[in-house]
Amino acid sequence: MTDVMSDAELARSLEGGFTSRHAEVNGTRLHYVEGGRGEPLVLLGGWPQTWWQFNRIMPRLAREYRVIAVDLRGMGGSAKPAGGYDKKTMARDIVELVRHLGHESAYIAGHDIGAMVAQSMAANHPETVRKAALLDVHHPDETLHDLTLLPQPDQHVDGDLHAGSRVYLWWFAMNQVHGLSEKLLAGRERDLIDWLFGYLLLDPATIGERDRDIYARAYSTADAVRAGSAWYKAFIQDIEDEKDYGPLAVPVLALGGDHSNYPYLAAVLPGKGPDVQVVKVEKSGHYLPEEQPETVVELLSAFFA
Repeated sequence: MTDVMSDAELARSLEGGFTSRHAEVNGTRLHYVEGGRGEPLVLLGGWPQTWWQFNRIMPRLAREYRVIAVDLRGMGGSAKPAGGYDKKTMARDIVELVRHLGHESAYIAGHDIGAMVAQSMAANHPETVRKAALLDVHHPDETLHDLTLLPQPDQHVDGDLHAGSRVYLWWFAMNQVHGLSEKLLAGRERDLIDWLFGYLLLDPATIGERDRDIYARAYSTADAVRAGSAWYKAFIQDIEDEKDYGPLAVPVLALGGDHSNYPYLAAVLPGKGPDVQVVKVEKSGHYLPEEQPETVVELLSAFFA
């Protein structure tokens, strides 16, 4: 692994006057990187990444917004407590962070696990969410029970993704097993990261060696692996919680990669609220902010404007 800069150094490397900070909210400690000027825009990342996954879009967004990229509970520079990984609690974390920073409400954009938290915020705290963007994932609901243990004929697990194929989400099951991930992944975090990026990126070169080292270091402790798995273990509770959510009352934009989850989002999300639009991002796998940063910036700026 190459030498990896600290969060503070990484933040300073971005145009927009970004700084790395921490806040005590909702009984935990969150790390966030803040910069730019304008209305607040909160970015929430996913597994197995950190706030750094937005580094290609943060400088552009900072020209229009006060950008706040957060490490979720259990991620990167944030605390990794024993519990609280259901998306309802994690949404409360972000609500309290927004208020801690002096804002009554904010624009929210989340990717992967962060998208689940963003949707939970929109459902449970619409007064805090002006608009919500969900990148390639939505909140767990009963459709997750339809996932099968064995891959289907149109699901590819050999590293090749093809337009229209469904992703075989075997790690959803792996992360349900208590205590095993910490043992299996000890010293091998980079192997998992390389496999996931190879499988879920349309062009694996769009996330380079330095970025992969940053994520591997962030997940290089047993507590970090445990916390990441805990996001997935909470899915059963998340599904039960979602049953009580009413229609989403705030405008929602979902972006799905054409080589990833666009068909799934288009089938599920429009029924979640009266103002939900789903847009296909061309030439992209799962990691939209890295694969198509310019398109993501354009779509988010137009939606939040």
